Amino acid sequence: MMYKFFMSVYKEMLLLKRDFGGLIILFIMPLILIITITLIQDNTFKLISESKIPVLFVDNDNGEISKNVKQNLIQSGSFSVVTKIAGKDITEETAKEAVFKGEFQLAIIIPAKISSDLQLKVNQNVDKIMSGFGLADLTSIPKEKVIIGPKEVKLYFDPATQITFKNGVKSSIDKMISQIETQSIYATFQDQMGEDDQPVFEQEDFITFKEIVPTVDNKEIVPNSVQHNVPAWALFAIFFIVVPLSINIVKEKQQGTMIRLITNPVSPALIIAAKTFTYLIICIIQFFLMVAVGVYIFPHLSLPVLDVDGKLLLMSVVALFSGLAAIGFGILIGTIAKTQEQAAPFGSTAVVILAAVGGVWVPVFAMPKIMQYVSQISPMNWGLSAFYDVLLRNGTFLDILPEINLLLLFFIITISIAIIYDKKKRAV
Repeated sequence: MMYKFFMSVYKEMLLLKRDFGGLIILFIMPLILIITITLIQDNTFKLISESKIPVLFVDNDNGEISKNVKQNLIQSGSFSVVTKIAGKDITEETAKEAVFKGEFQLAIIIPAKISSDLQLKVNQNVDKIMSGFGLADLTSIPKEKVIIGPKEVKLYFDPATQITFKNGVKSSIDKMISQIETQSIYATFQDQMGEDDQPVFEQEDFITFKEIVPTVDNKEIVPNSVQHNVPAWALFAIFFIVVPLSINIVKEKQQGTMIRLITNPVSPALIIAAKTFTYLIICIIQFFLMVAVGVYIFPHLSLPVLDVDGKLLLMSVVALFSGLAAIGFGILIGTIAKTQEQAAPFGSTAVVILAAVGGVWVPVFAMPKIMQYVSQISPMNWGLSAFYDVLLRNGTFLDILPEINLLLLFFIITISIAIIYDKKKRAV
């Protein structure tokens, strides 16, 4: 039995050797892909996190509010404030024109008298409250109430700007203005109560936010582009084994090799086991090549190093079962397809669809609701979730067990369908 198994494996090796160039491409192309994609994503991340976005700032107020907004924009570290274009002061019209032409992403227009009108409005409200408590200064002459209309801080956005960026800027500006209004109210109450030396109100933020992230050895686990791209594109490479595997099965059927094997005392289970063993070795080699790139090559390209310390064994387990799922899918396609022209395009297209749906290109949380549900049936999504559990969530074997079971079940189902289909076809 073992002799037949190893001879079947040897036969698979010979088939692969005949297309040695295709086998090399199977290893080289994923490596080029992972390096290229990671460089692009890492540079994009650096541009977003390190560079400052130029913002046109038109100050029609020249008061406390405009001063604070400008100062907060500068201190945020994300924006550089631009007040002149070609040496000339910016007006609302020139700012609007520049933004709508795409020369700038954002323009902020501070309206005239917003600081003085806000203070006047606060004074009126505080006077009304104080008089309601009988604390108003009886010697003061009642002032005629001035009707003050609402003020608008105008934000002009480049039409190509993403919604998330718009919402983030609007939220930041709104927070700045709210803080200034609150401080004005506190200061006015302070002045009315005559407590100049000793503050009556504490103006420090009572509610604050603190981000809690997982730590290992008191070090924060900070996700980066490498931690996504290495497992994601390793999965893509593993599943691309579907193409040569299905093509070789079709070749065997067309050349009569499969008939000769069946007429000999070799069981179909042994043939499938040999194919699984052979292509599983290729999948594992692909995975370790990807990991080697993340550990040894990425640091020389100014990319973050892939930290696999204490995680490589579990990652290998995930890769092993992902390889089984890919092989089962490849055997199913090869069994159903009648020609190489059917197997190759269908296999490659199916892998691309599974990758897109599984979250390899776009994170699942960013997909529409219906696609988030669809992603749950993609074996690449199961593999990617398991890799994330190991790399980012410090998961144990029990944590990745559900995904491993799904991958194994996928392998069993696809192999079973292939065997049943093949038997029915031969019975006819």
